[in-house]
Amino acid sequence: MSHSTRSHVRTALIALLPLAAPLAASATETVSADHSAHAPASGVLLANVRAHTARYLDVNAATGDGFVRATPCVSGPDFGAMGVHFIKLDRLGSIDQPKDDKPTALIYEPTANGGLRLVGVEFIVMAGPWDIAHPKSPPSLDGNLFNLVGAPNRFGLDAFYELHAWAWQANPTGNFADWNTRVVCDQQPAGG
Repeated sequence: MSHSTRSHVRTALIALLPLAAPLAASATETVSADHSAHAPASGVLLANVRAHTARYLDVNAATGDGFVRATPCVSGPDFGAMGVHFIKLDRLGSIDQPKDDKPTALIYEPTANGGLRLVGVEFIVMAGPWDIAHPKSPPSLDGNLFNLVGAPNRFGLDAFYELHAWAWQANPTGNFADWNTRVVCDQQPAGG
């Protein structure tokens, strides 16, 4: 990813920081179907993600390792939520095959005592650079295809691929679905 593209992505993500209202999908946003529902290695991938992110159960460890808060608690358009995303900005520009030990985002749910509880991770790959380096081959991780989020989208970003992994909170709608029906934003403090 070029320096100017990385700056654009960083600026767009940082612009999300002050948002207090939950984000809803825009009518023009396109998200591909979740192809990961029947992935054979889903249990292994979740176990690996848990092993690699256990130290981030404490959000202070995440911020100490360079993850920055990028969103308020993101609620689903109809049900469920994603949570609060903490992004590692230097991982956004990678065109390398994603690895289970290097999630782009850690996802936390606000708790009643004002804390944050780790519920999952998100792997994010910018579509433009990826598609140039890997034509006609979307990113995948342990057999799980990433979803394409087209532009324009609710984040104001160029098109990107993403894969959620609900390693710390079971999700009845699927281990790799975007929205988790067991994650809520009810405890988010005023102001995000």
